[in-house]
Amino acid sequence: MKIHDSSTPVVLVNCKLASLGVMRSLGSLGVTTYGVDADLRSPAMLSRYCAGRFQMSLTAENSTAFLEYLLKIGAGIGRKAILIPTSDETSVFVAEHSEALGARYIFPRNKPELISALMHKKDMYYLAKHYDVPTAYTEFPKGLADVETYVKKAVFPVMVKGILGNLLALRTGVKMAIVHTPEELIETYKLLEDPDSPNLMFQEYIPGDDDQIYIFNGYFDENSDCLAAFTGHKIRQFPVHVGCSSLGICKWNKEVADITTRFMKAVGYKGILDIGYRFDARDGRYKMLDINPRIGQAFRLFLSDNGMDVARALYQDLTGQKTLPIKPREGRKWIIEDFDIVSSYHYYKEGALTFGSWCKSFRGLEEGAWFSLKDPWPFTVMAGGLTKKSFVYMAKRLGLFKR
Repeated sequence: MKIHDSSTPVVLVNCKLASLGVMRSLGSLGVTTYGVDADLRSPAMLSRYCAGRFQMSLTAENSTAFLEYLLKIGAGIGRKAILIPTSDETSVFVAEHSEALGARYIFPRNKPELISALMHKKDMYYLAKHYDVPTAYTEFPKGLADVETYVKKAVFPVMVKGILGNLLALRTGVKMAIVHTPEELIETYKLLEDPDSPNLMFQEYIPGDDDQIYIFNGYFDENSDCLAAFTGHKIRQFPVHVGCSSLGICKWNKEVADITTRFMKAVGYKGILDIGYRFDARDGRYKMLDINPRIGQAFRLFLSDNGMDVARALYQDLTGQKTLPIKPREGRKWIIEDFDIVSSYHYYKEGALTFGSWCKSFRGLEEGAWFSLKDPWPFTVMAGGLTKKSFVYMAKRLGLFKR
């Protein structure tokens, strides 16, 4: 596909894999892209499509300085640019400072309360209930006494998650866990919870293989009408059974698309959305798991026959250009190369993956998160780091570090 007018630049905040995908998607069409991240070795900062690298990250303590820095970047570019946040924290930040940022940038305008509610799994759960969106049954304990009451009625296994997943991962290194007994649940709670600031939730475990986890990826305009809608499902996850898609396939699912578009229209959401569901064979319903009110790292899994993705849909809409019609490319596969190597090994160890089925799983693979012949440096850096980690791991296993 081609964009008629690619003169509006793009500034990406938080330059991980999602930003790398955006830079390649828009940069290959002639759009000038810039990156903002504290780490100059973040994937998108290494891309040949990154025209300018600005070194700073958002923290709880520097929001005012970060705002001033973004405004300074915008002034230096010399014309209004499209601003794309790619993390939960930066998405909330942009919504909270939309008036000030609007002087230099173009972006979908959402109420901060809505972005926070969609990110916050407790608020999201009750919002979904209000709009009759199917969800997995969830409890939100306030303390150990609540946990001890819950285990008496719980049906195991149970998912233990962070209400704010990134906050839990930052504090503990764990984003979620599956527990199988009352004793394990209590011990996991004690290990992961911060008593002064409760952030854990217990979610019903919906049985089924990982390929029963469905993804909706879409773009909603100023009127919360969906201009681009894609669906697919996970083939493998990293970490296994609880993580992001390391290998996924684009397949249309009308029910998942209908549930999502109705829900987002009702709440008035605007912009790119990434949302997960799990199919529950017990009652035949797709149940919402989590919402990312931003672009997700797997967005390039979803491509139309004419080359449209959600980043391109956003760009065309925000620059006043007609968005091309969407016909999802059925059967297209996308992979996060380093994640899938590790997850494949763990599925093999479980007995869930054979060498033959592993080889067949790559049929239809069209794109990797890291690899690109036109933009090879991010993959080269990743492969070098993975090789080093593998060498250290094997050396430790073989006892080479022992004297």
